[in-house]
Order: sequence, then C-alpha cells, then structure tokens
Amino acid sequence: MSLTYEDRKKTILDQLEMEGKVKVHLLAEHLNVSTETIRRDLDRLEKESKLRKVYGGAVKASFDHIEPPFPKRSQMKREEKAAIGRLAASLVKDGETIMLDNGTTTIEILRHLKDRPDVTIITHSIPILTLALEIFRGKIIFAGGEVNARYQAATGAITHQLLDQFKVNKAFISAGGISLADGITDYQLEEVTVSQSMIQRSEEAILVCDHSKFGITTFARIARLQEISMVVTDSGCPKEWIDAIESLGVNVLVGDSAPDFG
Repeated sequence: MSLTYEDRKKTILDQLEMEGKVKVHLLAEHLNVSTETIRRDLDRLEKESKLRKVYGGAVKASFDHIEPPFPKRSQMKREEKAAIGRLAASLVKDGETIMLDNGTTTIEILRHLKDRPDVTIITHSIPILTLALEIFRGKIIFAGGEVNARYQAATGAITHQLLDQFKVNKAFISAGGISLADGITDYQLEEVTVSQSMIQRSEEAILVCDHSKFGITTFARIARLQEISMVVTDSGCPKEWIDAIESLGVNVLVGDSAPDFG
C-alpha cells in the first residue's frame, strides 16, 4: 500500500529533526516513491513553512547563520539553561580545573559553582569573567586575547597560546546546533576554534545545550558527536535524540527544570 502525503510528511520532518537536512533521491528510495513526488512534498512543506528547499533536498526552516547578541540569548530558555547549569556543576569534583567556553548555558554552570573555592575555572568569556569576579570564590584564569565586543569573548592566537598551556579535568562546551549529520556546530569560526582547543586540552569534554539546539546546523563544526564524553540537556529533549546520541557511545544527562530554591 502506498504511503499518503501525511505519512511521507512525518518521515520527512522526522528526518529533518534528527539530521537537519534531507536529500530528494534518498527519500525517494526510502519511501519507494518517485523523486517528482518527493519534490512536490517538499514544495508543500516549504509553503507550510516547515522547511527550506535547497539544491537536491531541503534543510530545517529554523536554520540561521546569525546568532542573537549575548544579552538577548541570555533571556531565552532561562529555566532550561538553569537546570542544565545546575546538573553540569554537580559533575565538577573538589580540586578540579575546568574550562568554560563563551555561552549563555555555560555561564549558568558558574552560578552553581560560586561557593566552590577548591575549583579553578579557565575561560575566554567576558560575561563569565565578570560574573566570576563578583560571585566565584575559586581561582579564575582568563584566556585573554583580542576581544570581540559583539560576542563578548577573547579569541585569536594569544587565546589559543594560553589555552595550550593547560591540561584540565573537564571542558564545558556550548553550541549553536547539534545534528547527527553535521555534529556540533556554532555560528562564529573564531569561537568554534576556541571550543576545539578546550576539547583538546581536557580529559573530558561535556556539551551543554538546551533542547532547541537539536536538529539544527549552524555555520562551523566544533566536533563530531563521538568526540565528546557527555551531553547535558533539559527535559524538553526528545527521547529519540537521547537514544540516537547514546547509540554513539555518548552519555546523556537530563536536568530537571523545577525551580531551584537552594
């Protein structure tokens, strides 16, 4: 029995959610229909604002090369990021040194480490540095360099030279998008290369990201999913994603977004 449009639509959108893109010829083979049928389906889905057609297939409609400024991002998914930060901070052991890249989720980790004088943090993020100077009781190392005012972070050769001096227990990495096909991606090449350096200089690389980042591909790849040790996300993350990531040998922890009265 041939599949209906609604059946094909579900398959197409499910694949988009997991991989961030679809190919016409592969869908035609998988669904046992003609490429013309798939192209018509993609036309309809584009009119429904479900995807954006590209040569040979389609990508998620939410794909965007432009990242909102840090202050705006800090107001998005606040409860989810707080839950992720709380859980990620609980992974840090006494006496450890950690790296925090520049993100509105990684800054939440710092909030839950404020009373840990035995922890050392290394960061290139101006917002994280500023907050650490206000609340953090442990040691702070700033990986300085050329400061980008828009992204509020130090980048460039000096930053990389400083990071290369250290070997740390854990690196907490944020991302603009995660997909099975394209791995962990972000918007700015300069920040991507800093995240890559942090991964290389850590014993354990941990990705922290809220559920809205799954199925998204942004400009530049930080790493393949298999290159990290763990993903910490929130309870909005679909089970299909958790299963897919764990099938790659990467552990997934889910934070509870209930209010923290501690």
